[in-house]
Amino acid sequence: MARGELPDGPGSAPVYEPGAEVGRERVVRLAQALGVDGAPVAEGRIWRVGGQDGSGPRLTVNRDAPGGWSFDRYAPGTDNCRKVTVCAQDPGAPAGDPVSAAEAERAAAPVLRAAGLDGARTDASRVMGARRVVDAEPVVGGLPTYGWTTGLTVDRNGELVGGHGLLATLVKGDTYPVVGAAKTLELMNGASGDGHRMGIGGCASPEPLKDRLEQPCGASTGAPKAAGDTVTVEKAVFGLAAHSVGGRQTLVPSWLFQVRGSTAGGAFTVTYPAVDPAYLTSASASPAPEPSQPSQAPGKSRSVKVDAYTADGRTLSLSFYGGVCADYRTSARESGGRVTVTVTERPWPGRVCVLIAKEYVKTVTLDAPLDGRTVVGTDGKAVPRAKPGSLRPDASAQPR
Repeated sequence: MARGELPDGPGSAPVYEPGAEVGRERVVRLAQALGVDGAPVAEGRIWRVGGQDGSGPRLTVNRDAPGGWSFDRYAPGTDNCRKVTVCAQDPGAPAGDPVSAAEAERAAAPVLRAAGLDGARTDASRVMGARRVVDAEPVVGGLPTYGWTTGLTVDRNGELVGGHGLLATLVKGDTYPVVGAAKTLELMNGASGDGHRMGIGGCASPEPLKDRLEQPCGASTGAPKAAGDTVTVEKAVFGLAAHSVGGRQTLVPSWLFQVRGSTAGGAFTVTYPAVDPAYLTSASASPAPEPSQPSQAPGKSRSVKVDAYTADGRTLSLSFYGGVCADYRTSARESGGRVTVTVTERPWPGRVCVLIAKEYVKTVTLDAPLDGRTVVGTDGKAVPRAKPGSLRPDASAQPR
């Protein structure tokens, strides 16, 4: 339930996807800010800086987007004794009081700048023994984010001793219609109660990204565990939350709900996709802009409705909606005064992900120019003709 009226939000919003692989320059900049000496060394799909002899500061960065990175000041099994024979303190389990939140944020600031996180929302309230953690969530497209976290650990001496985050640049993707907070809350409550297995929208946990479908999390991380348990939505903010889309971590337009349980305890965050449900589906359902479209078994081919076409000589450009976890092939059958076009979808086997429907434009080559013939779909209905030049074929289009 909600306390007060919930906001409507914008009418539409884009997704943001991790861009190209992480290059050497970005790794060098991050390593310098962390104080790791040495040049990046490519080891397969990983960049490594430092730690060559198994000791000392070490930074590793995944070259593939989203560019997950991790940093350790002291290698496991070593210490921070510095020219003394015996350590009076095991740096792996330090004692004492942590530095203040302000001091921890000052220590983290150069690293956040190097990681391209200027203007990120920071929270230094998390304490682990004598260490304080600065969590930073980027602001992307003017919107707050959740689940794209960079965490930096500062010891009681004000030194950065560990960290992790994502280094790939985010790229603006397709824009989708979105629904208001009240409608999103209704959808989330329905998903929590009917056993529907969906994506990670109900999770609010330190590791929210999982490339599998699951029920919304339990009371400590999202939806209530037991029937009858309720949480109160105190605030709803429109933003972007991390989800697995086609096996890639992606920031999806979402409502970030600040909620409080029925028992004593602090507030926590629950996220749920704000994208219009017509554009969301699971791997066991065919993505389309119409929510009434029937589902199919993963890996089973089916014909996809063609929404529009343009003609240029012998080439037809076909527009249709599909998901990001499938391959699409086009074909055409010419007879008399008509051309029957077919788009076949084959979902990727073994891939389980939350899908967002997007528009595709792929081409098919005819035996002869269209020359006034009618273009129809597999249902025999005429396909609308779009304005010339309005459809731009995908680079991955496969001509017949």
